[in-house]
Amino acid sequence: MKKTVLFTFLMFLLSVSIYAQSNTSNVAIGDVFVIGEANDNYNHINFPKANFIIKKGGIVSYKNIVGEKVEVTSVKEDKDGQLIATIKLASKKKFFNSHKYVTVVVDKAIETKELVKI
Repeated sequence: MKKTVLFTFLMFLLSVSIYAQSNTSNVAIGDVFVIGEANDNYNHINFPKANFIIKKGGIVSYKNIVGEKVEVTSVKEDKDGQLIATIKLASKKKFFNSHKYVTVVVDKAIETKELVKI
């Protein structure tokens, strides 16, 4: 009886660890993406609002962002189970000449083609 319970518990832990690895394995630190073109605005890439960009001396133009390569610097999972990645431009410049890092909801951004994997 003890062996059966122990075996069941170990199999449960193994399946949970495999599931956790499969969720986070699609995006890793150092992955490179290209910013795609959005229809109206970027819903899943959390670009700063225009007034914050202007206050920091930046230029609000989404045309300059399209086609830029970005690199993932960190990946976290929020309380809803979504992967949130922090990205920076691969060219070491700043977004809109004002912000070095931006966060993105990875799965939804890839699904809506705001981010395209290279």
